[in-house]
Amino acid sequence: MKKSAFWLFSVLLVMSMFLAACSGNENTSGEDTGKKDDGKDAETTEVEGGKVTFGYTQAFKGVLSYAYYEGEDDANALQFMHEGMVAYNDELQPIPNLAEWTFNEDNTVVTFKLKDGVKWHDGEPLTAEDMEYAWYLIADPTYEGARFANVAMIKGAQEYKDGKADTIEGIKVIDDLTVEVTVTEPSVNLIDNIWSIPEPKHYYGDISSKELPDSDQVRKNPIGVGPFKVTNIVPGEMIEYERNDDYWRGPAKLDGVVYKIIDPSLAAGLIENGEVDVIQAPSDQWGQIKELGNINPVTIDAMSYSYIGIDQGRYDAKSGKVVMDNPKFSDKRVRQALVYALDRQAYIDAFTNGLGKPLNVPFPSVSWAKIDDSEINTYDYDPEKAKSLLDEAGYKDVDGDGFREDPDGKPFSINFDAMASAETSEARAQFILQSWGEVGVKAQLNGGSLKDFNLFYDTIEADDPSVETFHGAWGLSYDPDPSGIWLSTDKWNMWRWLNEESDALIKKGVQFPEDKNQDVIEYRKEVYNEWQKLVNEELPVIFFDQREDAWAINKRVGGVKVTPGGTDEFYNWHIVE
Repeated sequence: MKKSAFWLFSVLLVMSMFLAACSGNENTSGEDTGKKDDGKDAETTEVEGGKVTFGYTQAFKGVLSYAYYEGEDDANALQFMHEGMVAYNDELQPIPNLAEWTFNEDNTVVTFKLKDGVKWHDGEPLTAEDMEYAWYLIADPTYEGARFANVAMIKGAQEYKDGKADTIEGIKVIDDLTVEVTVTEPSVNLIDNIWSIPEPKHYYGDISSKELPDSDQVRKNPIGVGPFKVTNIVPGEMIEYERNDDYWRGPAKLDGVVYKIIDPSLAAGLIENGEVDVIQAPSDQWGQIKELGNINPVTIDAMSYSYIGIDQGRYDAKSGKVVMDNPKFSDKRVRQALVYALDRQAYIDAFTNGLGKPLNVPFPSVSWAKIDDSEINTYDYDPEKAKSLLDEAGYKDVDGDGFREDPDGKPFSINFDAMASAETSEARAQFILQSWGEVGVKAQLNGGSLKDFNLFYDTIEADDPSVETFHGAWGLSYDPDPSGIWLSTDKWNMWRWLNEESDALIKKGVQFPEDKNQDVIEYRKEVYNEWQKLVNEELPVIFFDQREDAWAINKRVGGVKVTPGGTDEFYNWHIVE
């Protein structure tokens, strides 16, 4: 899953997820999953130069390094200025970008050969040491980001992280453009999972891994190798870029790009008057936006989903593992009752203009690994079933006030956290609270109000004891490997769920099958079907809906490629008249 694995949203995933930009994907269908708006018709022509404004509805943090960023807010900024060794084609398969690669016979050594002539924005050449440097930053004992999983497979990375070694044994720079990596064991999706985005060693100098996220080199004057370079940053509000004339593919068609943060409630008006050219439209305004005469509307099934996390513990940094020490939701009948109480389809229709559908596992339908719904519990809306499960679990209204007490007869209520990310955010939250109230579960907004984007995720990541349930989302990579989010050792396992069977299946899913004649994809499908059944039954989170992304693209802009992971091919964006 996207370790680019962004917290999304909302998305929500990044993902970055986008996810994100640094991990891979597979899709065996051969279906073209990208949609391209060329902005052309019989009466338009492509114009050289010009600027395009890309909009987003949440303030960005400004951590402009792929190794350290956390959310889609910063991923949006990074996508214009930097890129990695790996890209993805329309079938969502990994393909060479800044590098090509080869494996040895037993798949334990991969050799990356970088393209010659790629330059950083300051004119310095991209070298193999920049890729080596990125791996060292992430494996550094002082690194506080969440991407160690993307280097943990490198031989010696864990020892270096633990302070038991001065170097990472498995990394060997062969020459200026070649680096060899030895991994601890072969995996079917190594190219999807290994960190593949370089960092400018010459530019960061002696700044420690711990200090880099707050350095001027990352916050004020970031550089990359992408088609546009940063010229101005207004923290949390706007970033301006100019064309990178030394871009390795050749200069982009635009003179520049503006990344602009807008008030989500004003999105339709800003799109209509041309202040925003490209934006993933707020779903609650899509009915109005898609009818605007100056845009080309594009919708696409997304590699993302929203969920309600059920907090069952905390992440212990010292041991590097989840600790399940919150017994409040330990009875899975309570967790299951909470989802039966929700009419998710009614929610989607009311608040997202029908963009999406209920989901019951961590893979959206666009993923080749998604299990068929006939093999799992779809948790269709059934408030009577919810009441029955709560009764069975001993949660009953013993004092006649309309709300249930716990099995010990004590008042039972649930804190719920959600973001103030759209006009309808309050109504959305109340829909969930009222739905639970209708089956006798008292629930309230944690702290009495919605939280802004950054406070929301900061509170959850800090394991604030007041957090009990929360509405979040993930953007995923195209490869279905759940590690990075679902292992008990993952910092981004935000629901703090530890299950040994789950851990074992996740690890099994990236191993080669014992039968060398067995198709790898079919083998992985079998493993992930078993894992999805487990998660669907245990329900550590309530899978809410899988997303259909809606994009508004001004008719004056062409070349914008929309994929399940976001927008792409920024070097090809252009103005049409």
